Amino acid sequence: MAMKREAPATALSDMPFRDAFSEAVEAERGKHGDNLAGGVPDRRPIAEQVSRRILAMIKSGNLKSGDRLPTEQKMSIAFGISRPPLREALKALTLMGVLTSRQGGRYMVTDLSPSRLVAPFNTMLSVADYDVHQQFETRTVVDLELVRLCAERASHDMRQRIFKLAVDGRAFEQDPVAFRLLDIEFHQAINAGAGNDLLSALAQLLYDLGLDVRRTASELPGVIAKSVAQHVTVAEALLARDATAAVAAYRAHLEHVRDTTIIAFNKRT
Repeated sequence: MAMKREAPATALSDMPFRDAFSEAVEAERGKHGDNLAGGVPDRRPIAEQVSRRILAMIKSGNLKSGDRLPTEQKMSIAFGISRPPLREALKALTLMGVLTSRQGGRYMVTDLSPSRLVAPFNTMLSVADYDVHQQFETRTVVDLELVRLCAERASHDMRQRIFKLAVDGRAFEQDPVAFRLLDIEFHQAINAGAGNDLLSALAQLLYDLGLDVRRTASELPGVIAKSVAQHVTVAEALLARDATAAVAAYRAHLEHVRDTTIIAFNKRT
């Protein structure tokens, strides 16, 4: 049976105020039929419907970064629901990084930066069963495109920085902790050189996934030395703006990281 829309104490049309938020809600209701609109039955919980409606308002431009939402009282009237499911929806959107809670209980739309937009995926992946094959299959798609873009777009100074980070790694072949710090800088420099913030945020998410296993892998004999040599090969290709060579070298590096991660993972299970 479809979930019924909760009846507000007073119909929206009977309220004395007609603020922009209420008008935006009504505009979105005209685009999507659901329980909140009294149209096509929607079996999802009311709180989920509300969170989807607010996300739709952000996507359509009715709500923008920096906008402060109305009070809970006004929102509950606009959506035609009681406060408990509204608060549940607001809490979920806050955890996702879409909203931020301000003093006095008011909520504001965040800056919606790439790092915030991927936060829900980061949370999802952190609690999911770790699958090294899926991780590196996805990293191959994202990272190789970033390397290609870096070869095409990175400034001379950025390419020089990437090369220096690669070469400096030779001093850390016997120091796994120091190398891991340098490794992060190397990969982030490539991502920055690509000039695509959203792809870079996705790449960082995938890099962070399963880092505890990578710590173990970096302590295996010969792993760091091979990674350093591969970093240098990638960096040399980037210096030459040779996208084809850079992608091929980076692919070989990812395969090395994947294989050693699998070894480390199997040692722990």
